[in-house]
Amino acid sequence: MSEAPSEPMGTAGSEPGPDLVHGALVSWSRGQQVLHATRESYLDVMSGLRDDGYDMCVDLCAVDYLAHPARSLPDGVTAERFEVVVDLLSLQQRKRVRVRVQVPESDPRVVSLFGLYPGTEAMEREAFDLMGVRFDGHPDLSRILMPEDWEGHPLRKDYSVGRVPVQFKAARSTR
Repeated sequence: MSEAPSEPMGTAGSEPGPDLVHGALVSWSRGQQVLHATRESYLDVMSGLRDDGYDMCVDLCAVDYLAHPARSLPDGVTAERFEVVVDLLSLQQRKRVRVRVQVPESDPRVVSLFGLYPGTEAMEREAFDLMGVRFDGHPDLSRILMPEDWEGHPLRKDYSVGRVPVQFKAARSTR
């Protein structure tokens, strides 16, 4: 029989309310706690969460909201074109938390989490390669999926759709 989930941090009653956790604004998405950190507080928020027992970074990705500038965000959070989204897991407490950081198009960069969560090394490289978000302090911020001489970032919403010839080694025609 599975144990009932514990009450999310930052809530006093059954209905979550507006809170701050480690200086980040709290919202809720489908029952999951979401922290909205600023770029300036991002590393402090993540360090506080690690100290709280969130010992595993499950995912880190970047999102391009070019087509959705008026998306729903909590009061006090200014929408930017890009967003870095991090999902953390506390194995001992059996809890998850998501952290969202708004990243402006004019300066798409945040600090690297590699020092706190070494497993983010490849995830940050992928976000850089495909979306163009830079991670300051990353030990090897280079392309991971695209060729080194590739121009642009193919998952950005304004990246033009083109044709790349695909050649398969030793492919034989079945016709």
